[in-house]
Amino acid sequence: MAELKLVINDPKTGKSYAKISDIDLAGNKIGDKIQGDHLGLKGYELQITGGSDTAGFPMRSDIEVTGRKKAMLSHGPGIRRKQLKKKKGIRIRKTVRGNMISNLIAQVNMKVVKHGSEDIEKSLGIEKKEPETK
Repeated sequence: MAELKLVINDPKTGKSYAKISDIDLAGNKIGDKIQGDHLGLKGYELQITGGSDTAGFPMRSDIEVTGRKKAMLSHGPGIRRKQLKKKKGIRIRKTVRGNMISNLIAQVNMKVVKHGSEDIEKSLGIEKKEPETK
């Protein structure tokens, strides 16, 4: 399995943290919960919220495949309002990735569902930057 970029969001603070990992998440779907112990986040529980593949196509939770699919979409991941020309009822065919994680996924987005005893920044090894005074 190649390196996977994990983007972990902490809803309590509103901050997101990036981590490169070799963890194998193949077979998991959007919405699945995983234990943070595998990522070095002892006591944390994380939920998969999305991601994108190596070519940048976004994952969608409503498409039940591992590969890419050309779907007729009207809203959600992969669609911008500008593409719909602000008319009601317009749909557009876009290529998106299914909701299952495979070895072609480059980035996985997650959110913290259950916090552990240790601070997330300390667990990930991120140093807090103090503002410089002039």
